[in-house]
Amino acid sequence: MLTRKQKELLMFIHERVKESGVPPSFDEMKEALDLKSKSGIHRLITALEERGFIRRLPHRARALEILKLPESVGQSIGNGGGRGFSPSVIEGSLGRVRREDDGVPSSANVPVPVMGRIAAGVPIEAIQHAERSIEVPPELLTTGEHFALEVRGDSMIEAGILDGDVVLIRRGDTASSGEIVVALVDREEATLKRMRRRGDSIALEAANPAYETRIFGPDRVDVQGKLVGLIRVY
Repeated sequence: MLTRKQKELLMFIHERVKESGVPPSFDEMKEALDLKSKSGIHRLITALEERGFIRRLPHRARALEILKLPESVGQSIGNGGGRGFSPSVIEGSLGRVRREDDGVPSSANVPVPVMGRIAAGVPIEAIQHAERSIEVPPELLTTGEHFALEVRGDSMIEAGILDGDVVLIRRGDTASSGEIVVALVDREEATLKRMRRRGDSIALEAANPAYETRIFGPDRVDVQGKLVGLIRVY
């Protein structure tokens, strides 16, 4: 049984996906349900996920898949049902390190997709699409799938990351405290910061004293990947 607000949000997401194929933003959901803050939306989405009505897709901005609708609506979603949301953020076979047993010499450069720009400062709109690819020597990469981002801002200068650099990121949703990661805040904004765990909270630390450390609840931050290399053109 869903509450009125839970059902309203579920149907709002469903209608938006039907119309455009893209779920609404948290701001749009907040306005549609006349809520004062995004935290209320987070709680509703968590409740819908726990009840099996939606699924949040990892590593992706604004990625919600509707699994079913209330019985009163008379429609289920899934195999043979409506269409779910499957955006193209950080996907594909580009950036996967090859090994000798793949039939490709390990010395061959690896094409890595450049997924857009990342803020080394105040978070900017989340990365969405691969703009181009660059050829990267395999020794700059680890095993697994990688993507690249162009850095904008100066908040990580004391970590040796400057405005205009291209950072190489290994895709993944986990990181150890103290590692530099691409973090997705509120599933809408991406930033490059050093992540530290502080009890039940997550701190995103800049490497520039001019910027303050930002503290978030664990449900507000999703790790997209961690820094493994950097390319700089002089």
